[in-house]
Amino acid sequence: MLDENEKHRRRMANKKRIIDERIAQAQEERGVLILLKGNGKGKSSSAFGTMARSLGHGHRCAVIQFIKGRDATGEFLFFKDHPRVDFHVMGHGFTWETQDREQDIAAARQAWALAEQLLTDGSYDFLLFDELSYMVKYGYLPVEPLVKALQNRPQHQNVMITGRTMATELQDIADTISQVQDEKHAFRLGVKAQAGIEY
Repeated sequence: MLDENEKHRRRMANKKRIIDERIAQAQEERGVLILLKGNGKGKSSSAFGTMARSLGHGHRCAVIQFIKGRDATGEFLFFKDHPRVDFHVMGHGFTWETQDREQDIAAARQAWALAEQLLTDGSYDFLLFDELSYMVKYGYLPVEPLVKALQNRPQHQNVMITGRTMATELQDIADTISQVQDEKHAFRLGVKAQAGIEY
């Protein structure tokens, strides 16, 4: 009869064999499109964490924030002076704060014009389009040009898009989709939004 140590060793050896086989099969080298969606907190935080990882490998990065723009966020304050990050805050604040549809549409179009340029520039390894998905949801931007530009970007370029909901067309071309679920939030308990946590 096998003892617990031997059972564990055999389980791990089998697991290693399976993982090694999967690694051996994954030979394609190209950039990926990652969508972070869902009602939970942490989508942008996760995306900025991935950008930090990319920077750790010496990559050149760019950020466009499509909605945030009224107050300086912690991520902007941290990354704005980084020599390998181009950081663009294009929004005028949340739509329920601006209450100006035409202004929001104009800001979305201006931000997307910049995004299109970045998606043709092979010197960028990682692009983060924070809250871009809302521009499609609210009807500020048509989805077809987004899909076309994302599909025609430089082969090595990685792109992350955040937002609660994602257009089906974006999900169809994505390589990775992660959903952040909302089980509990301090705001609903009456806790005020605070610097370093919410923004």
